[in-house]
Amino acid sequence: MRKICLILILIFGFTINSQVNQLGHGGEFDLLEDKDNKSTFKPGEWLKFRIHYGFLNASYATLQVNSANLNGVPVYHVVGNGKTTGFASIFFKVDDTYESYFDKKDGRPYKFIRKINEGGYTKDIEVNFDYTKDIAVLNDKKKDKKFNFTIQEGIQDLVSAFYFLRNNYEVEDLVVGKSIELNLLYDDDGVFRFKLKYLGKEVLRTKYGKVECLKFRPYVQSGRVFKEQESLSLWVSNDKNRIPIRIQADLSVGSIKADLDGYNGLKHQFKIIMD
Repeated sequence: MRKICLILILIFGFTINSQVNQLGHGGEFDLLEDKDNKSTFKPGEWLKFRIHYGFLNASYATLQVNSANLNGVPVYHVVGNGKTTGFASIFFKVDDTYESYFDKKDGRPYKFIRKINEGGYTKDIEVNFDYTKDIAVLNDKKKDKKFNFTIQEGIQDLVSAFYFLRNNYEVEDLVVGKSIELNLLYDDDGVFRFKLKYLGKEVLRTKYGKVECLKFRPYVQSGRVFKEQESLSLWVSNDKNRIPIRIQADLSVGSIKADLDGYNGLKHQFKIIMD
């Protein structure tokens, strides 16, 4: 059941995230100004995902956008929670919380929190970004250790990255078959490279009706958990909200899927295709 945790991480961070360094065709995304008519989200947005592992309704995950003030700076405070439910929780309990505080103007993160309990495996990590010294200080509270990482231009954490890119790309800049490569700070593993291939547009049938989506393929390490490097697929709504609609993974044993199961406080109308 630990595979459920991978999907939770995808929901909380890897959806279409982080600072884009380069498109496969050599171009760059034009950054959108954080004006009211350009922003894809607002405080009060709430998303809920239902995760299936085989025939089990294994878990739920939520993302909530709040408005806050951190050290005198107006920020978004996003909280992500994920828990196993029902029959699945008898075998493997997951209780994960991810939080990010990031700037309302430029989306850069100031604080990232990850508290997880996955079948007794726990982590309690806090990252603070100091842009005056160009370092990110990671505090592993469980191990009582601290690590310093050099802040790279446009660096994002798992959660802030998702919201940053929602506000900072144009669909017309995406090229089918080309990949986005990015850098992401991920707890004590430090900064790593992530690759995401754009596969084009696809219409999905959902509980809300038909939704036109942008389809992506995150590259993962094949072997123990995933069948192949291209075992993951991600669908994002092709509207002004750009929210995850589905994440699906083919595992070494079975498959796992996360679907949008609830939403509230969207800034823009959720676009449904009428039959």
